[in-house]
Formats: sequence, C-alpha cells, structure tokens
Amino acid sequence: MDLRRIVDLEKFPILDRDFRFTCHSDLNSNGVLVMPGFLTQEAIDSVKRESDTGLHQAYFCQQTHTVYLSPPDPDLPADHPRNRPIKSSKGCITDDQIPQGSVLRTLYDSAEFQDFLCAVLGEAGLYPYADPLSSINIHYAKTGQELGWHFDNSSFAITLMIQPAERGGQFEYIGAVRNADAGDMNFKGVEAVLDGRVAAKRLAMEPGALVLFRGRNAIHRVTPNEGERTRILVVLAYNSKPGVALSEAARLTFYGRTH
Repeated sequence: MDLRRIVDLEKFPILDRDFRFTCHSDLNSNGVLVMPGFLTQEAIDSVKRESDTGLHQAYFCQQTHTVYLSPPDPDLPADHPRNRPIKSSKGCITDDQIPQGSVLRTLYDSAEFQDFLCAVLGEAGLYPYADPLSSINIHYAKTGQELGWHFDNSSFAITLMIQPAERGGQFEYIGAVRNADAGDMNFKGVEAVLDGRVAAKRLAMEPGALVLFRGRNAIHRVTPNEGERTRILVVLAYNSKPGVALSEAARLTFYGRTH
C-alpha cells in the first residue's frame, strides 16, 4: 500500500528536513512528541478492523511488578519505592499475528518512516526485533484494565492510538524523575508519585495519533479504563542495533509464549 494512503503527508511531511528538525527539537525539549491525525482515516479504519478481528487471539494477563520493572531488592523493606508492588493488566496481539498485508506492517517496514524516526530520535538506524513476537504489538485495555506506574527500559517508545477509552484510559507522565544512566533512581521522588503527591501531565490522544515518548527517566502510567469501549493502542518496537530479541522470560510474561 502507498504510504500516502496510510500517513497524512500534507499535514506531516516526514520527508522534509526542516519538519524533521522541528520534531527532533520538540522531542528533545519535552520528552514527548504527539502528532494528532498522523494516520489517514482509511488507515485507522483498516487497523481497527484488524484489531477487532484479532481480539480473540489476544493474550490477556495481569502482572505485578515494580516501578523499575526489575525484581524486588530483598535488602529493602517491602513498602520501599524500589519494591512496592504495582499492578498492570492488558491484552496483546503479537507481530506474528499481524496480517502480512496490514497497513501496520507497511508502515513499520517503510524506509521513509524509519528514516523519519531516526532523524527525530537521533538514531543511526532502527531494526526489528530478532524474535517473531515483539516488533509490532496491538494492546487492548478492557474495562478496569490499566498500566501501573513504571519506567521504560528502552530509551524511546513509538505508539499509534487506534481507539481511546470512553472514560479513563488516560496516559499520565512526570518527566525527569530519575537519571538511569547516572544510577540515580530517586526513591524519594518515586515515593511522592506513588503516594499521589505529585501532579502528572496528561496526553490527549485521538484515533490516528502517533506518539514518540522517552520513558526511560519519565515515570508514566495508563489509568484504568472506566468505560465499556476497549482501548486499542499499537506499539511499533524497534532496536538501535540488529539481532536483538526480547528474552524468553519476558516473552512468556508479556505474550504467554516464547514463539
């Protein structure tokens, strides 16, 4: 499928050098870049149909994790911010369940789209996951499901909103809470967030929005879906180096299988 049928290239001229520079500057300044209406209505409708058709294949699970997405530290109390249990729940369709003719696969594999992402993210190249599950995922959040507070392990996340929740399902974040590269986990700051003593920012994401987010040092969550409509979000996952696979343990946790 022609990229022009997937992306509104008049509104978002991703091949334009000046536009790329502006996006790069905005992402660096804010830690997040939201591009509302990035997908055409035709593309939104197509992905929505695929998502509805594939829903029965989704792996739904509830997980308990720490904010840091790492095992608890036995040398610290259970109620320490490093160890405090956080709950997340969602459904997921994996890359191997995305149809070969999907607009998602066309967009993901597009050299023009990848060049744009490299310019905005400041990456020399982007590569798919080496395992068959992790590159393109569709996430579902039904009534009551949420993603609890956490930091990402990766330096960037790329998502497409397909269908927001009727109520709830809000993406909330607080930037620069920790400095992972310097080893500063900022336990006091995290504790303030978990105790509700820090006001979070919210992102408004309508169907078709492309979102680039740096979540390694920004704590973030998706609030519980309070409506009957399922929230549908696409995650386009790339690596900065070729040949990287999600660990078998992580695949089993997130997808319920390793291959």
